[in-house]
Amino acid sequence: MRDTLLRVANSSSGIAVSMAMMNVTTYGFVIVASRLLGTEGYGALAASLNLLLVVSVGALGLQATAARRISAEPEHVAQIEDSILRVTYRSAAALGLILMLLSPVIQRVLNLDHLGSALIIAACAVPLTLTGGFAGILQGERRWAALGLLYVMSGVPRLIIGSLLIAWRPSELWSLIGVAVSFFAPVLVGLWALRHRRRPSVAHPAHTGMALLKESISNGQALFAFFALSSVDIIVARNVMSNDESGLYAGGLILTKAMLFLPQFVVVVAFPSMATGGERRRALVVSLSLVAALGAVGTLAAWLLSGIAIRFVGGADFAEVEPRLWIFAILGTLLSMIQLLVYSVLARQGKRSVYVVWAALIALVGVGLSADSVLGLVTVVVLVDVALLVVLLAISAWFLREGAAEPEETVAASVPQ
Repeated sequence: MRDTLLRVANSSSGIAVSMAMMNVTTYGFVIVASRLLGTEGYGALAASLNLLLVVSVGALGLQATAARRISAEPEHVAQIEDSILRVTYRSAAALGLILMLLSPVIQRVLNLDHLGSALIIAACAVPLTLTGGFAGILQGERRWAALGLLYVMSGVPRLIIGSLLIAWRPSELWSLIGVAVSFFAPVLVGLWALRHRRRPSVAHPAHTGMALLKESISNGQALFAFFALSSVDIIVARNVMSNDESGLYAGGLILTKAMLFLPQFVVVVAFPSMATGGERRRALVVSLSLVAALGAVGTLAAWLLSGIAIRFVGGADFAEVEPRLWIFAILGTLLSMIQLLVYSVLARQGKRSVYVVWAALIALVGVGLSADSVLGLVTVVVLVDVALLVVLLAISAWFLREGAAEPEETVAASVPQ
């Protein structure tokens, strides 16, 4: 039995199970928080968590860079690990300091009650960034058991610690304190897993700290565009609606985030194939079809079983948003499909396609600020995301028709790494 568990933990199946545990426990925390904080308090927490989601793109950029480089050139793993750790520590400190200086702006934009809440958000950026760098090294070295434990500890402590603190002090400030404390759990796992530092014997100019930083920034900006798009609507809601209405909107977004993140395993499984020229088109078509099918089932369930679905959103306090839950399910499906297309762009080394995501973000903010109700804002967001999905699908179909590449891919392929 023990040997079987060890084999599963050290396999890709173990990673899938770990990610599922992370997503389920993270979602569980959201459910507990929405029930204990109510619409007004949860609205502030949701806005803060969405900002942290955007901030996490720095960590994702570091993770993608470390994993790609170590997998591609394992003979330079010592230098890459050393460089990525130095970049990770410095990036974490710099990002935390920048957000601390911007804390008065964060408080105002998110309409938070306390400056301390904004400072806690700044503090959260440090463990978030560290976790990304650690995860990238473990992923590149295919240390699945350690990576799986890191993922589990990214979700379970948040549910336990966060829920206990909210139950003790149901407020915006203490809910964020619980989140901040839990973010250090995966950092401890990463420090333990990487406690035996390798020392590079021969330095290669392609794997310097500056080279890794540039690649991380390039990866991060593409992911930043997507996560900003998927998160900015709650910030708009906090500025165009009352606290109660924005809380209702945030409650609907619980279902949206579930529809976005629960099929995340599709991206993980499809990404390697999307990075391979011969398999790229089929992988994208199959994965998009699977996400769309899962989304259709979820949307139908949210419509027919809205009375049950509202319990998972937050219960009676969010009853006013119950008739609109199916729209929020559609929104989550659209975002999940857009996320897959963004990763497809990264897989083929495209750059210009990301500009379309930035354009959609600008359009969403510009039009969304004119909305004055939950239904009005979610309708704007859905329409903008539908337009973006159609454009990205058209671009992908064009470049994948005969294995064509964006201009940037051709250039990138000719540059020594």
